[in-house]
Amino acid sequence: MRALLQTLRGVRYCATSTTMAKEVSELCVPVPWGEIRGKVWGPDHGRPVLCLHGWADNCGTFNTLIPLLPKECRYVAVDLAGHGLSSHRPPGDFYSFPAYVADVRRVADALQLQKFSIIGHSMGADIAGMFSALYPEMVDALVLLDAYGFLPTDLKELPKVLRQGMDEMLQFEKTEKKKRVYTYEKAVERLLAANPTLSEQSVHILLERGLVQVNEAGFVFSRDLRVNFKNIVPISLEQSLEMQSRIQASVLVVLADEGFNRICFEPAQRKLTSTLLQCLQARNHMVVKVPGDHHFHLNKPEVITSFVSDFLRTKVLSQSNRQHKL
Repeated sequence: MRALLQTLRGVRYCATSTTMAKEVSELCVPVPWGEIRGKVWGPDHGRPVLCLHGWADNCGTFNTLIPLLPKECRYVAVDLAGHGLSSHRPPGDFYSFPAYVADVRRVADALQLQKFSIIGHSMGADIAGMFSALYPEMVDALVLLDAYGFLPTDLKELPKVLRQGMDEMLQFEKTEKKKRVYTYEKAVERLLAANPTLSEQSVHILLERGLVQVNEAGFVFSRDLRVNFKNIVPISLEQSLEMQSRIQASVLVVLADEGFNRICFEPAQRKLTSTLLQCLQARNHMVVKVPGDHHFHLNKPEVITSFVSDFLRTKVLSQSNRQHKL
């Protein structure tokens, strides 16, 4: 815990949905190319819960949910590399799921976390699934929000996806690196247009860490443009199922009825995710569906609060209390 306290900077307070002031600390973890930034809620000795956001979002995506979850936990929400206030990867480096998994391990090691839970949304849930498969002894509970823990690609499509990701990077390296400057109002419009499932309030929350001011009236988006490129390390359904079988943690899957699977996936992709879901259920993991869209956890967190809270209390806090008594 001493390592955690050494990495916390800039303690500030924010208002929760109950209008009570809650202390939130800024997190800064050194990595070889810069730093991983984030936010921390909860008591110093609370049960650690790592929170991983989705693609092109940042740790602000958990701002409305975390204050509604059990107060006995300590929630560490990070800006993944290339997102929010975290450093971009060095020139020439790709953004891939294995690289993000390594970053999660770096954060866990820096904070001396030997056993913890993970809440992941969308891409963050897929990173969480892969981490839990590769380091099963470190994860006791896994919450997947509108995701399945893995994002399989049809085996025949793997070469095409790999080539596309490489071509995108190579073309990017040949072009001038200049980000578009927006007024704050135009940045709000841009994010709303790109993410129709976000409420306007949610957009303002994400832009707290999603924009960098470059002049009096101008802002650029903080995320690295390279996060838009295809993942060059796609995995097949067979690989996904093998890794899923290695997860030792209890798993809760919360799906939105108007979520990612229904809106974004083609029928062939839905067939793959359906197989993942069936195997999760066959392993007696918990799957629930709630009303809402892909950003339900940010737009209307109260819809999922009871499921996530009960899961953490049953699978993490009650187990911890029982071990403590022993």
